[in-house]
Amino acid sequence: MEGEKPPMDENSLEFKPKIVGFLCNWCSYAGADLAGVSRLQMPTTLRVIRVMCSGSLDPKFPLSALKSGADGVLIMGCHPGDCHYISGNYEAQRKYNILKKLLKFIDLENERLQLEWVSASEGARFQQVVSDFTSKIKKIGPNPIQKKDEKAKKIIGQLDAAIHATEGFRLRSLVGREKKIMELGNAYGEILSREEMEKIEDEIIEDEFIRSNIVLRVERVPKTVEDIALATGFSTETVFKHVARLWKKQIILPHGYKKLSPMYIKAGGA
Repeated sequence: MEGEKPPMDENSLEFKPKIVGFLCNWCSYAGADLAGVSRLQMPTTLRVIRVMCSGSLDPKFPLSALKSGADGVLIMGCHPGDCHYISGNYEAQRKYNILKKLLKFIDLENERLQLEWVSASEGARFQQVVSDFTSKIKKIGPNPIQKKDEKAKKIIGQLDAAIHATEGFRLRSLVGREKKIMELGNAYGEILSREEMEKIEDEIIEDEFIRSNIVLRVERVPKTVEDIALATGFSTETVFKHVARLWKKQIILPHGYKKLSPMYIKAGGA
């Protein structure tokens, strides 16, 4: 009948993930191009961002994509040994490992972030990677940030802390110094095993995530240790330990009292 709306297609209600893909210029982006000119069918879920090398990708960008509402993030680079810049993909792997460890502290599924190697001649593999990752994200469901509820606010705060941590010296130095420490030794000449290095990395990543949480909580408004513990979910003992360390480094400073409890604010804050 004229003017009558057609019945709604059930498939139109299906969750269609928004996936951000960081593709290296020389291999995976060329592989995507090959998949396109070969007319290989795949889900239209990937938003491509081309980078010169997967190793040049700043760790904060995948986290920022998730914070902006992306349901998943794919990082693609050249196969190990085939990097246009010799060892860029090894650096990408180290950054990826740090990001996966940071995600353990965030109320988001770890599987929303994935690293894959795709060469310029692997159009079919590119198609398969995108299809498989899309299926995985469909099973996980939409990014909860999109609901804009209390849980979403909590996750955004956690992602802000993770982004802040990746911008700090300690995590960035981990990426650059890991290989050197394991092959040539640390400042004391000690060559660390993979297990020893993993343990050190885990401790540094957790410390930096907690400290970033604290710094961001007192960026503009002074708070007590108890206030920070309540806002972050960390124990007062944990917060006190890191507040003392941050104060010693003059990253945060005392700023008045709340009853008898000292308050702290980020150096240079309000």
